[in-house]
Amino acid sequence: MRWMGLNEIREKFLAFFESKGHTRLPSFPLIPIDDNSLLLINSGMAPMKKFFLGQAVPPNTRVTTCQKCIRTPDIENVGKTARHGTFFEMLGNFSFGDYFKVEATAWAWEFLTTVMEMPEDRLWVSIYEEDDEAFEIWTKNVGIPPEKIVRMGKDDNFWEIGSGPCGPCSEIYWDRGPEYGCGKPDCKVGCDCDRYMEIWNLVFSQFDGDGNGHYERLAHPNIDTGMGLERLACVMQNVGNLFEVDTVQNIMKHIREIAGVEYGKDYKTDVSLRVITDHIRSTTFMIADGVIPSNEGRGYVLRRLLRRAARHGRLLGINEPFLYKVCETVAGENATAYPELTEKLDYIQKVVQVEEERFAKTIDMGIELLTGLMDKLSANEINSGRRLSGEDAFKLYDTFGFPIDLTKEIIAEKGIEVDEDEFMRLMNDQRTRAREARLAGNVISWADDIFADLKDRHVEFTGYSKYADEGNIIALVKDGEMTDSLHAGDKGTVVLDETPFYAESGGQIGDTGILTLGDAVFHVYETKKTQTGLFLHNGEMVNGMFTSGAKVRAEIDSERRRAIMRNHTAAHLLQKALIDVLGNHVKQAGQSVDEHRVRFDFTHFSAMTAAELLRVEAIVNKMIMSAYDVCIKEMPIAEAKALGAMALFGEKYGDVVRVVNVSGESIELCGGTHVANTSRIGLFKIISESSVAAGVRRIEAATGLNVLALMGEQHDLMVKTAENLKAGSPSEIAAKSAQVMAELKERTHELETINAKIAEIRSNELFGQAKEVCGVKYICASFTGTKPEAVRAMCDRIKAEAPEMIGVISTIFDGKASIFAACGKKTIEKGMHAGKLVKAICEMVGGKGGGRPDSAQGGATELFQIDEAFTQVPSLIEQMVKKG
Repeated sequence: MRWMGLNEIREKFLAFFESKGHTRLPSFPLIPIDDNSLLLINSGMAPMKKFFLGQAVPPNTRVTTCQKCIRTPDIENVGKTARHGTFFEMLGNFSFGDYFKVEATAWAWEFLTTVMEMPEDRLWVSIYEEDDEAFEIWTKNVGIPPEKIVRMGKDDNFWEIGSGPCGPCSEIYWDRGPEYGCGKPDCKVGCDCDRYMEIWNLVFSQFDGDGNGHYERLAHPNIDTGMGLERLACVMQNVGNLFEVDTVQNIMKHIREIAGVEYGKDYKTDVSLRVITDHIRSTTFMIADGVIPSNEGRGYVLRRLLRRAARHGRLLGINEPFLYKVCETVAGENATAYPELTEKLDYIQKVVQVEEERFAKTIDMGIELLTGLMDKLSANEINSGRRLSGEDAFKLYDTFGFPIDLTKEIIAEKGIEVDEDEFMRLMNDQRTRAREARLAGNVISWADDIFADLKDRHVEFTGYSKYADEGNIIALVKDGEMTDSLHAGDKGTVVLDETPFYAESGGQIGDTGILTLGDAVFHVYETKKTQTGLFLHNGEMVNGMFTSGAKVRAEIDSERRRAIMRNHTAAHLLQKALIDVLGNHVKQAGQSVDEHRVRFDFTHFSAMTAAELLRVEAIVNKMIMSAYDVCIKEMPIAEAKALGAMALFGEKYGDVVRVVNVSGESIELCGGTHVANTSRIGLFKIISESSVAAGVRRIEAATGLNVLALMGEQHDLMVKTAENLKAGSPSEIAAKSAQVMAELKERTHELETINAKIAEIRSNELFGQAKEVCGVKYICASFTGTKPEAVRAMCDRIKAEAPEMIGVISTIFDGKASIFAACGKKTIEKGMHAGKLVKAICEMVGGKGGGRPDSAQGGATELFQIDEAFTQVPSLIEQMVKKG
């Protein structure tokens, strides 16, 4: 058995199963496609579910993959041990009703012993305790000695999740040697020690289970195997754990060089190195597949990983953004299997760097606050179960960007827990729903489908060239159930074998229109599509009746479709213009195209300037006025990529793709409907530009007749504005508004002068009411209806003219309370601090405040408690002076 690099192992596995008639598929994206049951792909089988369920037809009955996976349930253990990691690759070979146990076992053994040259005497096999068939095959066909086969129970060797396909498993183990064992005489496969390491799991899906213990034998059983690439590399490289595998170790080496530390010399240093190494692998792959940091869903997972890694960077003494630099090494180590990492490297690094810089602004303050909170909890309080309050944890999350998991991890190092119940009560409903989705997101569900019997039916879409066509009704649905007929007044779904109706997909809304058969009319309100490609015409039977099998005329709302086409083609031109103006980091992050607007989300890290928006708008309109032909054709994906066609992040494409080419200016893979020439778009007008999430911007725009409608609305608004300003016409608005603003400025100046005089008068009155405590003079006063600016002016005068005096003044203006404090220079020398004084007062009235030693301000929510709080000012002064 020779040493073998991880990349070589991957290629040998895939090539081996190609030689056995398998089709090699590239890794599916980490973002599940058409599967809401998963947050992120977490196993090699997960993307294959649609094939096992018959919801889609695989390219071959034999398939092999190396699937990138993310698992985060035990993230807090990553780093603390060398076993745990969030990112891994899963090697697998799959049979969809083709071969079964005989071939699966023989090929697994051949690959390990012949291709990888692993010694047979160090390999062991486990089987399900009742699977005598597997025992016979392993012993008689493969030639494994019976004493090297271990029978195990259902918990260990039977794969089953709810109802659906399931079956026994057979696992292959590697004996690492007695030095890894527990020393017990009965130590064997299944022992909790580290001697026997599972490397390959063969799942024999031979039953259809009802979830209640009843199993029916499948007519065409399946094979699903999984072998961790990093785990196999540990064996082939004779290393102790995944962090010592060649590609992973090279990533860690880059981190060590940045931090100036060594691995294997200090436990805490090793923990941080493992955390950063693992998390930067996960985040690099996630961003490449289109995940963006956010506060919910998979974006939250990404943010959590990045910020946990950043915090461990601080523990290593790295006080500046550095993770983005390591992304280059991650991409380089995985370039052979995942060239998209190198292609998207600039974008990946930008996302990571922006997130690092954002967290760097608050991490020090957050850790300082958290350290202070922990210090307040005495050892006795911790031992008696005292916890960090949920309110404090929420403040760290809301103000300083600390995910609750990061807070828990930090305080756990001191043996402290957090009141998570209270924390969750303070979270908003959206966050709560997102958290519940995350917790439930790791379960694979086998969904029922009322259209299961139609999974093999092909529906022909004719809407690229036709607005009306005829089709046969192959299914009718009412109240969620199949039916033979729909009658007037019934709301339901019609499925045709041929239709011109575009089904909502790719960000383009579905068509509306009518289905007719003589006098019978069905209004189609929306068109959707199932995973198997059925077009669902949802709507209402307004006259007559339809029956299954009848041929109907399908006619879309052509005027609406043309408006949608204008907006969709404009979206392509918009992406091209954004790249020209902002740079190649711009990627589509979502879109919504209907008959009214085009909404386009894209990756960018700051608000666009007015000048940039004008340039984008001008570029799009220039392409429209150039009357470019829009050429649409299908071609092999390799040919499309050679043309430079842009693909959508996270989308999975077949071998043949549809390319929309706007005269070479914009080339994209797209299944939507488009105009034949850009001149048919008419006009393009940007309505708004806004933020959607961190690193994602959104543009809303209009085209064609919608631009004219928008111009009409704006003209009406200008006319109304002119009337309100008493201008003669809209053309006078600018001059008239400038005149009004000049008048307002003059009035504001007059008011400021009056307020200054009022402040001077009231300050003189207050100076005469000063009291004294501990040799410090102070004044307290409350006003209603006085602007905060006037009160601030009073405090400024106290600082300037009364160095031996303290002023504490509140005002309630427009229903809001403001509290100001000022400390003269001599009072500060005696220990006074305006910021601490205001903070203490505000805490008494349900508010927050603070500031400098000489000047501070805050707010209050309990307005009627302000006078009561002011009675405590003398005692607060006394405390500060004595401490000073």
